[in-house]
Amino acid sequence: MDDFGETNRVWWDERAPAHARSPGYALDRFAADPDHLSDVVRFDLPRLGDVAGLRGVHLQCHIGSDTVSLARLGARMTGLDFSEPALAEARRLAAAARVDVDFVRSDLYAALDVLEPGAFDLVFTGVGALCWLPEIRPWARIVAGLLKVGGRLFIREGHPALWALGDAREDRLLVPEYSYFEQLQPDRFEDADSYADPDKVFLSSTNFTWNHGLGETVTALLDAGMQLTMLEEHDSVPWEALPGQMEMTEANEWRIVDRPWRVPHSFTLQAVRAR
Repeated sequence: MDDFGETNRVWWDERAPAHARSPGYALDRFAADPDHLSDVVRFDLPRLGDVAGLRGVHLQCHIGSDTVSLARLGARMTGLDFSEPALAEARRLAAAARVDVDFVRSDLYAALDVLEPGAFDLVFTGVGALCWLPEIRPWARIVAGLLKVGGRLFIREGHPALWALGDAREDRLLVPEYSYFEQLQPDRFEDADSYADPDKVFLSSTNFTWNHGLGETVTALLDAGMQLTMLEEHDSVPWEALPGQMEMTEANEWRIVDRPWRVPHSFTLQAVRAR
């Protein structure tokens, strides 16, 4: 793991326990309600289809709320993440929810070294994952390498057009401040708080992110031997991406108040390993 990745790991390590306690993740509901699912998984149920009996892996699973939700839908899930504190919270959640999930600590780019290649029916990636990866093409090859022929990738992610927007303008204009396309050098941010606990001040504040254009992501998957079977763009996203400029929808998602149709907020993509 390079210095960027190590800095990001420390950033996530410190925030994982706070995320597990935050009302936004609502992990206590998994123990209280045997039918409870994460908002991210619930949003895509009409597109996800039946996953019962599938062997699945959730890449960059964080504290496991989506992983556990997929297990509740009948998939045999493995979660992979580079943060041990996050995985500790994920294991506690799985135990409280009474589901059997394997959790593996690994950098994303080493996934084929710690997981069985060609063994999975489903690779799942949730919201806010790809922006932490420097390169999209190796990710696509790893996805294809993990899947059986005919297995599928399912991903819901923040839209790169949204990631490119600045969120600190006093005039509230929607203006691209960051690159839409993948760049060698990351964007550096100093965030002492967290989207899940904005009132808490954390010691680790520096983090690095990269954007990946939608075309870059699709092309990387195609070149890795995947066949695109679904691509939908949405006018909402699961977190308040532009603070003070968004409102909550009935689906417990956030949408820009002023003419939200101007900017895609997120996308759902599915692709199948063709060869």
